[in-house]
Amino acid sequence: MTLPLILPFHQTVPRFAGLLAHAGARSAVLGRATIGANVSLGEDSVIRADGQEVHLGANVWLGRRATVHIVHDILPALIGDNVTVGPNSIIHACTVGDNCVIEADVTILDAAVVEANVLIEAGSTVFPRKVLESGMVYAGSPAKPVRSLREGELAQRAAALRASHESEPALAPGREDFGETVFIARTSQRAGRVSFAPGSSLFFSCVADAGTGIISIGENTNIQDNTVMRAGSGEVVVGRDTTVGHNVRMGAARVGANALVGIGAVLAEGTVIEDHVLLAAGAVTEPGQVLDAGWMWGGRPARALSKLDDAKHAMMAQNILTYCDYSRTFRRLQQENLQQENKG
Repeated sequence: MTLPLILPFHQTVPRFAGLLAHAGARSAVLGRATIGANVSLGEDSVIRADGQEVHLGANVWLGRRATVHIVHDILPALIGDNVTVGPNSIIHACTVGDNCVIEADVTILDAAVVEANVLIEAGSTVFPRKVLESGMVYAGSPAKPVRSLREGELAQRAAALRASHESEPALAPGREDFGETVFIARTSQRAGRVSFAPGSSLFFSCVADAGTGIISIGENTNIQDNTVMRAGSGEVVVGRDTTVGHNVRMGAARVGANALVGIGAVLAEGTVIEDHVLLAAGAVTEPGQVLDAGWMWGGRPARALSKLDDAKHAMMAQNILTYCDYSRTFRRLQQENLQQENKG
């Protein structure tokens, strides 16, 4: 079995209650994580417990590109026993009870509570602080109850997800050194003409595939875990001091400076996000859409929701400072880990 990348954070090493059932290529367990027995980690899955704790119960199954993360110094991520999480789903700073099934491309946001025995259907977004009641099926963005669970349905859906073994060919490893202030996670992948400005970062299990085009990442910009950027024959350009959240998918697109692209968002070909824009989690843009500066956008398709206020500007700026600190720490830890491996 492949071993996941394991790194500490602030002297705290992940703790495992027993052997992993499976660990796919480029999976990672980082920081203040407690992992129950018989847990299965899909290819490119990430558990990142840096600024808070993550707890996974026994017999949890994470699909390919599933991400579990926290809110720095504020909210942990807590997952109960016998939980199944589908491919490309995000469990972010929330609580998930026992025996839940979370299908593919689901985003569960901060301080949400998913009670035991809940099914969340593919493509749903659970908004912050929402409570999903036991025994129900939820769907949509925002996720809403659609009906009661049928007898045996949770077990059937879980079995179907766990039987899948999605994979994709790995990119040829990139060997460029972008300087001592850039953090490129070991489990990320990149290919083609890709550039990173000082202070920028490409986090765990990301893909930066320039194809025959280019990808350019600006100064102090962070590209968070499991984001996939594919330029094709075009350009992916992200400005300085910008956050691109977990599990974002984008083709050839432009993102301005001082922006935030929310968790699980999808940027269609030709999207232009101007400076000082907040694109909400789970939002989807249309091909060629222009998102005007100074606004919060959200929905499917994305639409202008409200002008950005001082509090949102401050939150976006603080996020950059937090991720610059994360980047410096993980770069050092990764270097120490490589040195230990070379000695061994």
